[in-house]
Amino acid sequence: MGFLADSLSRIKPSPTIAVSQKARELKAAGRDVISLGAGEPDFDTPDNIKQAAIEAIRRGETKYTAVDGIPELKAAIVEKFRRDNGLEYETSQITVGNGGKQVLYNAFMATLNPGDEVIIPAPYWVSYPDMVLLAGGTPVIVETTLENNFKLTPADLEKAITEKTKWFLFNSPSNPSGAAYTRDELKALTDVLMKHPHVWVMSDDIYEHLVYDDFEFVTPAQVEPSLFDRTLTVNGVAKAYAMTGWRIGYAGGPTELIRAMGKLQSQSTSNPCSISQWAAVEALNGPQDFIVESNRVYKARRNMVVKLLNEAEGITCPTPEGAFYVYPSIAGCIGKRTPDGKVIETDEDFVTALLEAEGVAAVHGAAFGTSPNFRVSYATSTEALEEACTRIQRFCAALK
Repeated sequence: MGFLADSLSRIKPSPTIAVSQKARELKAAGRDVISLGAGEPDFDTPDNIKQAAIEAIRRGETKYTAVDGIPELKAAIVEKFRRDNGLEYETSQITVGNGGKQVLYNAFMATLNPGDEVIIPAPYWVSYPDMVLLAGGTPVIVETTLENNFKLTPADLEKAITEKTKWFLFNSPSNPSGAAYTRDELKALTDVLMKHPHVWVMSDDIYEHLVYDDFEFVTPAQVEPSLFDRTLTVNGVAKAYAMTGWRIGYAGGPTELIRAMGKLQSQSTSNPCSISQWAAVEALNGPQDFIVESNRVYKARRNMVVKLLNEAEGITCPTPEGAFYVYPSIAGCIGKRTPDGKVIETDEDFVTALLEAEGVAAVHGAAFGTSPNFRVSYATSTEALEEACTRIQRFCAALK
């Protein structure tokens, strides 16, 4: 259709949203489907946060706000960065958007010119490359390996940097692999970045609070303070506080960049929902015990899922440090046939056949740039996960 913009042909719809939609349709048609596709906590938003939102409505906090966040929320974010990350921002260095996704998108739109390159380690969150493409930039995908637990090596980062590199996009703990970088691993990467002053760092810390086994989370500007002036540290309330639908993301960064992102937001969406902003103030300033409790549950689920998937024929599943995903390899299933004669040639074939045969919905690895794998979200009930893993084991055992 000649009427649509050329830029749309460069991107594809979100595969993770597509999987969730397909699972919903099958459920509606009466199929027994367990969806492991969504990156969304199955816990409810904590009551103190809901109460803060209700009180905000009653107080009449229902008007437009400052484009990129109310002063109270910016102050809470400044305090959060200080408390959790040892980063000192002014409120003028803080932006609030409609979810972390908008914050990342604003940053790319505000900074990328045609030909500018953005280094993205694979596997990556599905939206990263498409955002870069929409903003006119060029995604430079750098492979990681299962042997390295899907972590980028300093040598591979060094090799990917050119004079056209504008951003290095960093995500730890990672969606989809759950891999998180230790302080030493991150320091090795920031050492490379210190040699290339023209490269900026975009750190997506949305899974910061979801780490297990005494893992200590760190963010690039914290590990290498000299990078502070060229780092955008992005976060949000969605994952840690089970607030996906409230749509509040935020970032700290250099004033000039933050101002440019605000200018862009002023001409696109204007302010994030006023009620959600007040709820986010309570999330950041209020009691944090919800995180400890939910992490205990996530860790138990992670351990169970890793164990059960490793017992499935042809599957190898590493143990991730954080987030609520595992990213098993299905190399041992490629080339096999399903009972009805279909050959599993790709990870997309695998998840399609798995959904049809056993009613388990997961996202294929190609969507995240690394194959042959698939992503399982364990942000669903323990019973459903156990049943899903049993079905996956049965599916794999039936492949010949």
